[in-house]
Amino acid sequence: MTRAIGNEVPVQRVGRSSTAGSALEKTLRITEALTAFGGPHRLAELAAAAGVPKSSTYRILASLVEQGYAVTDGDGNYGIGLRLRTLASQISADRPEGIVELLEFLQKCTGQAVHLALRSGNALTCIRKVESGRPVRTSSRVGMRIPLHATAIGKAVLAHLPPQEVEGIVRATGMPALTRHTLTGRVRLAEELAAVRVRGYAVDDEESELSVRCLGAAVFDRDGVPVGGVSLTTVTFLTSREELERFSPALLEAARGVERLLRLG
Repeated sequence: MTRAIGNEVPVQRVGRSSTAGSALEKTLRITEALTAFGGPHRLAELAAAAGVPKSSTYRILASLVEQGYAVTDGDGNYGIGLRLRTLASQISADRPEGIVELLEFLQKCTGQAVHLALRSGNALTCIRKVESGRPVRTSSRVGMRIPLHATAIGKAVLAHLPPQEVEGIVRATGMPALTRHTLTGRVRLAEELAAVRVRGYAVDDEESELSVRCLGAAVFDRDGVPVGGVSLTTVTFLTSREELERFSPALLEAARGVERLLRLG
């Protein structure tokens, strides 16, 4: 059986009936169809491409939506969910050809510590860090979970999410005060996110850690969904906010470069 979605290369189903395969195999075939070019896709298209009955496809898609691997508009169209997008970005980032070099170049150009973090649910996970080379170092580390409301990368991501999604995140996580400078009010956060959209980058001015100042820019996937970001980090007694913000063009250029490399992966 051969079935194509849009302009995607046809998926070959040689010698397989529509009812064959374990539940896991069916789920994997439906996931493959879900990620085919030209999405979002209709239920009937996905069922035909995966070689799975519509009733089973519907049940599997409902589970994928519930787990965050797929999204639906409620009218029979299904697209790629955040968890699947994040997994794709993490896999690409694990193949660091060019990414590490780009982050290291950004560090050399600015003299600041550089971080790359990817979204993981309602937080971020730091996956790369390039130290500044200065004797003073921050407490951040690879593998560290990073809150969205109190960090530069986090606010850069939030600024480019739909308002209802931001509301859902804030409702789920709250806005705990990590320092006396942390934004803990929703109105103030909304104002800050509006400013981020205008200037293109976010600032964490001792909001997540005292004496630490960061500049963050979002990284987007092919569909324009923010999946993480890049940041420059310094300590307040070495670099003023004005000095740090002078590096924003270099930061934004680096973020676009990371995007291109992740998409190649």
